[in-house]
Amino acid sequence: MSRTSGRLRALGAMSVSLIALGATFAVMPPASAATAIYSETFTNGLGTFTTSGSVTNSAGAARLAASLVSDPSMTSAPISLTGYSSVTVSYTRAASGLDLGESFTVGYSVSGGAFTTLETARTATGAASFNLPASVNGRDLRLRFTLDASSILETLTVDNVLVQGNNAGPDPTDPPGGSLPPVSDVTRPGPYAVTIDQTAGPSDDGWLVYPTNAGQNGVDHPVLIWGPGAGSDPAAYEDMLRQWASHGFVVYSEVSSSSGDYMVDALDWLEDENARSGSPLYQDLDLAEVAFGGHSRGSIGTFDVADEPRLETTIHVAGGSFDGNGPNNLRNPALYIGGDEDFATPNVERDYTNTSVPVWFNILDNTDHIMATRNAQHIITAWLRWQLADEEFRRTENFLRSNCTFCNLGDVAYKNW
Repeated sequence: MSRTSGRLRALGAMSVSLIALGATFAVMPPASAATAIYSETFTNGLGTFTTSGSVTNSAGAARLAASLVSDPSMTSAPISLTGYSSVTVSYTRAASGLDLGESFTVGYSVSGGAFTTLETARTATGAASFNLPASVNGRDLRLRFTLDASSILETLTVDNVLVQGNNAGPDPTDPPGGSLPPVSDVTRPGPYAVTIDQTAGPSDDGWLVYPTNAGQNGVDHPVLIWGPGAGSDPAAYEDMLRQWASHGFVVYSEVSSSSGDYMVDALDWLEDENARSGSPLYQDLDLAEVAFGGHSRGSIGTFDVADEPRLETTIHVAGGSFDGNGPNNLRNPALYIGGDEDFATPNVERDYTNTSVPVWFNILDNTDHIMATRNAQHIITAWLRWQLADEEFRRTENFLRSNCTFCNLGDVAYKNW
């Protein structure tokens, strides 16, 4: 990995990948009053699209040609939908020569997640347009076109790719723009008093750290499950657990393992607590906003279960995978923290290289293995407020620009946004 500061792309690009899972979308004309967010006519090459297999630019269009060796595909870079709603995707396509059992597929992915099919067919010509669900609003979108056929004479031609949306109103980058009470400084404790139960969890041996007045003013609290490093326990991270809970997050931690199954069990337990009338967290959790994270072995365990479908993000501090395959399980944006004096940083750098989801990485100055979490606790606070509490202004202010809030703490890199 090149340890240089990452640079913010002018417009997050949009990369859509497709799976033929049979999702149903109405084909409709794009809204006439919509704003063009992204367009590609292929008049000057393939634009932001990356390709595999045989994909060429031909007569001002993209042409995918089949082969027995590999199926061709093209995937756009991420496209930022920040500030937009009522998003539509349209394009023209022409399939030629496909036999029975062969098809092309078009799909989209949101913030690095799994791909959802917009269209899969054997014969289709002309324009297609799709309304995307509201869940894409304000996030990053990717598009992908794929051809599953066997002969070079079987092709898919794509042109006039257009993403449109309606301006969502006030700039969502302006604070507070989130689900938790706003704060002016993430380096200070948040607005909540904190309660700690040291006999919580599935086996009564974990720490539950949560806002004392959870649920006040109708707030539903996002969840962080934290794995300590090997040879340590939640007590070693008490000040950090308190910091995150004071900002409105419900945090659970217990002695970690490399398997990560305990994290899934803990999330199951929290779901039960949210539904149990005698629980101090009864109906106060936002179980659609969940993060797993950890330090050292806690990070390794997080990689192990990073494909848990209830997750929105994962956090990896001074804990690169041993074989470089940990990122294979990632399905959501990830935060990587290393230290310039930490023996684990080369493994984290390798994981960064192998990561295909959106990722932000800071190698902190004057930081060894033990101090990595403490030195990064405010970065983690801001990350949680962005990823779980929907404070979209943190995207550029704190993370995705060359002079970001935390970019002077060490060497920063990021990709896939």
